[in-house]
Amino acid sequence: MLEVLSTYHYIIIFASIIIISYFFNSFSKSSGIPSVLMLIALGMIVGFYVPWQNKFSFVLEVLGTVGLILIVLDGALGLKLLKNKVFIIFKSFLVSVITLGGTSYLAALFLNQFFKIDLSISLLLTVPLSILSSAILLPSISSVEENKREFLIYESTFSDIVGIIAFYTVLGLLNPVNEKTGDYGFIIGDLVGTTAFSIVISYFLIYVFQKLKGQAKLFLLISVLMILYAFGEMLNLSSLIIILMFGLILNNYKLFFRGVLFKLIDNEEKTLGIIEDFKTVTLESAFVIRTFFFILFGWSIQLGDLFNLNSFLIGASIVFIIFFVRSITLFLFSRTIKVREITPELYLAPRGLLTILLFYAIPKGLLGTEINFEGVFLYVIIICSLIMAWTLVKEKKKLEIQEQEDFECLDLEDDACNYNEKSQEQ
Repeated sequence: MLEVLSTYHYIIIFASIIIISYFFNSFSKSSGIPSVLMLIALGMIVGFYVPWQNKFSFVLEVLGTVGLILIVLDGALGLKLLKNKVFIIFKSFLVSVITLGGTSYLAALFLNQFFKIDLSISLLLTVPLSILSSAILLPSISSVEENKREFLIYESTFSDIVGIIAFYTVLGLLNPVNEKTGDYGFIIGDLVGTTAFSIVISYFLIYVFQKLKGQAKLFLLISVLMILYAFGEMLNLSSLIIILMFGLILNNYKLFFRGVLFKLIDNEEKTLGIIEDFKTVTLESAFVIRTFFFILFGWSIQLGDLFNLNSFLIGASIVFIIFFVRSITLFLFSRTIKVREITPELYLAPRGLLTILLFYAIPKGLLGTEINFEGVFLYVIIICSLIMAWTLVKEKKKLEIQEQEDFECLDLEDDACNYNEKSQEQ
């Protein structure tokens, strides 16, 4: 069927997919249902009529890698390092690290004890499943109250970044490229060296970028970052740190360009405009890449994966571990035993693009098991997204009821309403 389509048919299909994805996003914001579920479902519908072809697996991998770069860059551009945000940044970082580490280890222990999978191999499988997806979470939490929304933004961003580093650290230990890459000393040296290089190259790129004239500078910069990432990966370096440090330094240039270094900023007003434009381009590009990635992923799903009882039971067990660790961590950091104090953030723990991409990055020869982990990953993603959808629908209804009550209070100017407001303030 694909062979008989003309160029114009492909243009119509690609443009229609972008339009459909836009409406999925709009519907997601109004309903609370994550758009990723709709995109995956659309891909599965396509697969029902047009069989998946293995030649598209390469496209899926490329889209996932580009999406990974844009997600980390977008996340770093969203991190504002301010003095009054130190507590929430530190708290969200600790929560992300503890939930990631606790979930990965307990889930790996579960696979090791019940399915006799080597603990280190199990960790390689469970780290991706422990990463909170900012790509799914951030566009969906507009109805969440501001302080909790801010916490979730920081947490999901840190979870992405820390999860990626943890995954490739475990992979380096299990599958060393040479005799040194499996050593802890080499890994620590790699992280320190790459971070130092990232800071230097970030200063250089920001300075040079201000000097460029003409159009299309933003995509030029993204292209340079992608080339740096690709070369870093070819040299077996933790090159995502380059993307992270560049985004952090650019979005917090007043913090990093201080004293003599501030002279490198030619025009502060122009720099602020460039940063806002760069955020927009990154966000829009990530939207397009994410759209096609999840549709292709849905298309690649074999229906047999959905009817595998073993995969469902393993996936459901891992989901239980995810929310168990998350609840314990949030209870500890919130210093409360009341569930309502840690909702809705307790139930907002989707898995998405990074989980899928890192799973595909696992060398198949390392697994050595007959368990259908494609189905396990699929079930974890779907169940976590459904729990998130249910929570956001409830939050949306709660917000609408609250707005209606506030409107009635203002409209009637009722003494009882004023009394309730004073009581809440007290």
